[in-house]
Amino acid sequence: MKKEYIDVTSYYGEGYKPLIDYNTWRVAILRYCEELEVQNLKTMQKHMESDEVFILLDGNCTLFTGGKGEEIRDIDGIAMKPMEMYNVKRGVWHTHTLDKKGTVLIVENQDTSDINSPTSHLEESQREELQKIFRKIGFKEPADQ
Repeated sequence: MKKEYIDVTSYYGEGYKPLIDYNTWRVAILRYCEELEVQNLKTMQKHMESDEVFILLDGNCTLFTGGKGEEIRDIDGIAMKPMEMYNVKRGVWHTHTLDKKGTVLIVENQDTSDINSPTSHLEESQREELQKIFRKIGFKEPADQ
């Protein structure tokens, strides 16, 4: 195959890695990293200029949301299923936890960055709520695998 026709790329490290940017869109991979273990989650982020699509490719991932207002509220979560698309709407607070096999494909605007994606620290009660939701719907904690 001629390289000028197809770019082949992959990522097997830890955490988030943008792989392909083109004009206004980006495809990235999110993989397990220690800071995303549920007991280590300390923040949520929201994107002010774009929705963000998540697709579970391997392992387990629990996606959490925290409402759409100025502050994190109404914390909820969903255990992602492989090959289903989860579209987090523009302005919705969110975070996620993955197990050690977890691999998530992310599609977002190419210019998504800290400039247009504020982060908010979770209060201790909110962190406890995340862990409570996770115990109810999530996979076994990554440290236990």
